[in-house]
Amino acid sequence: MQQEKVYRAELTACFGDPVDENPSGVIAEAGYDALGLNYRYLTIRVEKNGLEDAVKGARAMGFCGFNLTIPHKVAVIPLLDELTEAARLIGAVNTVVRRDGKLIGENTDGKGFLKSLRDNGIDPAGKTVTLLGAGGAARAISIELALAGARKINIINRSEERGAELAAAVLERTNAAASYIRWIPQVRIPEETDILVQCTNIGLFPDITGKPDVNYDTLRPEMVAADVVFNRPNTPFLQEAARRGLKTITGLGMLVNQAALNFKLWTGKDAPVEVMTEALAKEFGL
Repeated sequence: MQQEKVYRAELTACFGDPVDENPSGVIAEAGYDALGLNYRYLTIRVEKNGLEDAVKGARAMGFCGFNLTIPHKVAVIPLLDELTEAARLIGAVNTVVRRDGKLIGENTDGKGFLKSLRDNGIDPAGKTVTLLGAGGAARAISIELALAGARKINIINRSEERGAELAAAVLERTNAAASYIRWIPQVRIPEETDILVQCTNIGLFPDITGKPDVNYDTLRPEMVAADVVFNRPNTPFLQEAARRGLKTITGLGMLVNQAALNFKLWTGKDAPVEVMTEALAKEFGL
């Protein structure tokens, strides 16, 4: 007997603003196609004041999960039913998964970044990490690197309230030391820094010429520079770092790694990482 065809697809998505140039859907759908899964990934612009309605809509339409990007990673928390331990520690959510009718917040950003570091031969244990920014990505990365054994986390941020709060969270929730540094024009990168991470959206398409206002002459060749911006991958920040002899790590690895973790959460299947990586590389002409 011929099996009846199922036309209804399982829905996943990304909610954010801006989101037009976000390639997460390309990666996810490449994985779905490779395993023959009837899943779809929708890239949806959700303005700041529309998040509550978007989450209600996802509930009503039975989405099996969705991602959050700027500016929703913290704002979504009160709209969810539960948080994983990682999301609670980090205080931000980039991934939601539906389980037994409940929306559960998770954070895979930091785990994806940590794997990207290790894939590039960098172990954060015992290292001093300096982060530019204190938003959702910075929260995830700072906590995950601290839990992975980083010795100290420096947070450089314009808003003292937000930067000091993140430094306090690292101190409270991990064994790492932490400090807040006010981001003034041409801020100096602490000499003790081993790993410098650009966690803002500076350099993100369409403003691909933008770069953080830091004193690049305070970078040392012994440092590693990483950027969470993936569109375009070789950001002006990374170009400045490379010119000064630093090893650089683009945001592509973090993007693919967190996408693979999301894939597993939503489908219950191991992600075809190689296929997803190839799809992303093709998208950027690499």
